[in-house]
Amino acid sequence: MSKKEWKAIWRLLCDYSKGRSEVIISMIFHGIIPGIRPFISVILTGKLIDAVYNGADFVTIARYSLIAVSVYGILSAIDGILVKIYNQSMEYMFEIQNGPINKKSMEMDFEYLEDARVHECTQKLSLNNSRFGVIGSALSHLEQLLLSVTSCICAFIIVLPMFLTNGDEKAGFIASPLASVLFLVIVGALIWANYKVLTYYNAKHLEIERQAAPFSNRRRFYLDLLGVTEQQKDIRIYDQSKLLFQELEKIIKNENEVGKKCTVCMVKNGVAAQVVVALLSIVVYTFSGLRCYAGMITIGNVVTYAASISKVSEAVRLFVQRLGWLKYTANNTENYIEFMELSQRKYEGTIPMEKRRDNKFSVEFEHVSFKYPGSDTYVIKDLNLSFVIGEKMAIVGKNGSGKTTFIKLLCRLYDVTEGCIKVNGIDIRKYDYQEYCDLFAVVFQDFCMFDFPVGENLACSMNVDEERAMDALTRAGLGERVKELPEGLNTYVGKGFDESGVNFSGGEKQKMAIARAIYKDAPFVIMDEPTAALDPEAECQVFEGFDKMVGKKTAIYISHRLASCRFCEDILVFDKGQVVQRGSHEELEKQDGLYKELWNAQAVYYDAS
Repeated sequence: MSKKEWKAIWRLLCDYSKGRSEVIISMIFHGIIPGIRPFISVILTGKLIDAVYNGADFVTIARYSLIAVSVYGILSAIDGILVKIYNQSMEYMFEIQNGPINKKSMEMDFEYLEDARVHECTQKLSLNNSRFGVIGSALSHLEQLLLSVTSCICAFIIVLPMFLTNGDEKAGFIASPLASVLFLVIVGALIWANYKVLTYYNAKHLEIERQAAPFSNRRRFYLDLLGVTEQQKDIRIYDQSKLLFQELEKIIKNENEVGKKCTVCMVKNGVAAQVVVALLSIVVYTFSGLRCYAGMITIGNVVTYAASISKVSEAVRLFVQRLGWLKYTANNTENYIEFMELSQRKYEGTIPMEKRRDNKFSVEFEHVSFKYPGSDTYVIKDLNLSFVIGEKMAIVGKNGSGKTTFIKLLCRLYDVTEGCIKVNGIDIRKYDYQEYCDLFAVVFQDFCMFDFPVGENLACSMNVDEERAMDALTRAGLGERVKELPEGLNTYVGKGFDESGVNFSGGEKQKMAIARAIYKDAPFVIMDEPTAALDPEAECQVFEGFDKMVGKKTAIYISHRLASCRFCEDILVFDKGQVVQRGSHEELEKQDGLYKELWNAQAVYYDAS
């Protein structure tokens, strides 16, 4: 692994360990203790063989056994306590990982949420990891690396006396330092050969796994698709099930081919490793056996040393395997770091919003131009306009004319590229961001209703003012529907969290979104196609109650249905990022221009009188 990859893993652990140091500590000891524990039985076996061979009494043999069992039991008890802490955290590791990621998503600039590179990072974090997530994978691999390193250290300490023992000159070459050096060279060469073989096949196996990742991701996508109720309507009507299952069969076939390659690779890996282990065992048994024959070590020592060296071979295999997977995890960790280190681009203002009882706020767009990050095309170009709170304003225009972008800029989801937006004469970037957001209650086209109770969806809080919530629902045209429900405001939206929840229709959810905007009681009410999912009768009810809903607030209404514009005092006609016309419905209808063109095109669908 490279220095950069180790730094990535270190950063991940530092982030995770904040407030969870006990899990890191338990992981470390859970890696070390299992590395030590097997050598207790290895040492005991050698001691017992020597004791029996030397005719030791029962008490001596029992003492050896009791000491070994006691040490083994103490280590197991400690490991048991630590592993409980470790495993409890590992069960929810993916959720724990997503905690800071979700928090970052909520706090980062909105523009990042529409950035393709940011999406790629989050997708890799969610799709290309085990159920333990990046953090869980890193902890698991590090634990096994510690185990393998501990095993090698223990084996070295146990075997070291074999090289330090002085033999009788009569023993000849086998007792000489040169023999020890030669033995170490041969053992080192075999262990290195084992390492290289394992590294080669492990890298090959990981490469095959990487090739399989796209198939796994696509299979997961299709299976998720089949499990979504909303998607089933299109699948059934257009008989798409055959296409989906054919795609799934192709993916599964490809995955099976990859699986066969993995199996072949693992078999070759296993055979090569076993050959090296067998050669290593022959060398160790031969050398230790000859030294035993020369009287330099005991028979028990031969068994102990041989078993220890064999465990080194297994430890090397484990080390190589986990190091490879840790390298793979480090690549995903780099995505995590890139995501977490996204800096704030927006200027963080500190000026508090002026608290006005009359809710009078003047808004000015001064030479505002805007293009989305990474794009060279201006969506808004040199826009100049002003309005004050209390006016009813409609924004109309063709698709892509800049209507929704205008709202995003006003709400400061994006900052302008050029020019500035002022509220009460002050650049909105200088205001405290959250206080500025409190000015707006917005119903976007792609509004979101959570699987929470109706009241909590309106209040965006667990503390719900029920009288205020019911008033908002009534004004949005959904009051009677909610009153009829057995649980009223406590009725869950959908069945995600509660089987007794109600699957509200699209139109009902849209009314609920409008009620949420009313409940907030903000000076600005902005509605981006709020009647798109409503039938004409319900749309008419919303229009008729529009003034009542917003009262003396500023209402900005984006719509493709120009009939709605007749309820507004001021209409802005957008085209190619600019306001090309402005006025009331009566004024614009008399002018030649885009508004009249759009109105005439839609006049056949509603009574224009």
